[in-house]
Amino acid sequence: QGQLVESGGGSVQAGGSLTLSCAASSTYTYGHHCVGWFRQAPGKEHEYEGFALRGTRRDTTYYADSVRGRFAVSLDSAKNKIYLHMNNLKPDDTGAYYCAAGWRIRPACSDNPSEYNWWGQGTQVTVSS
Repeated sequence: QGQLVESGGGSVQAGGSLTLSCAASSTYTYGHHCVGWFRQAPGKEHEYEGFALRGTRRDTTYYADSVRGRFAVSLDSAKNKIYLHMNNLKPDDTGAYYCAAGWRIRPACSDNPSEYNWWGQGTQVTVSS
């Protein structure tokens, strides 16, 4: 299988914006997959919050309440890239951000990390107040 490689993390002040990119194998950007983003908050290294996920057929999207209206996940199949556009960032958004992909096994993309088989190495996002 191919790889997922995140980029674009960094430090930003509250209220600012960042865009993360995930370079993915075409295996994940086509076909019947769910792709998107998870994050780990500081001190919660064993907890992955799935917060922005979508089907590669573009017929389903999931956003956690914590990011809805501020974040958007998009997919550019021609470039094999998955993006996370983040606006109005808050200090609570600080954490390690991971791109992930998995087989789509139900009508909607799940936020359960166990349903995602392939993961990137993560990129850090730090939001200061």
